Amino acid sequence: MQRLHQFHQLVLYLQGMRRATVTIPDDLARAVERYARAQEAPPALTAVVQAALRQYLTERGYLGVAGPLRITTARRGSGRRDVSQAHDRYLAAQ
Repeated sequence: MQRLHQFHQLVLYLQGMRRATVTIPDDLARAVERYARAQEAPPALTAVVQAALRQYLTERGYLGVAGPLRITTARRGSGRRDVSQAHDRYLAAQ
């Protein structure tokens, strides 16, 4: 019964998304497989298709481009001078 509850939460979370069945020709399927194998952490097919579709539609003007990342610095620093170089160490310590 608990598993069914988790499923309903997932469906509610994904409510704004659309699901599609796509037929991929053999040459594209092989290219996607080669791409995924070449990655350190192979992405899911869904992620590859979403990224490709996003790039395709952005290049044709149907999807807006995300604006530049704007980071506002703190008024007072952390007191550490190596955060930009050792950020992974600081994040791992959290």
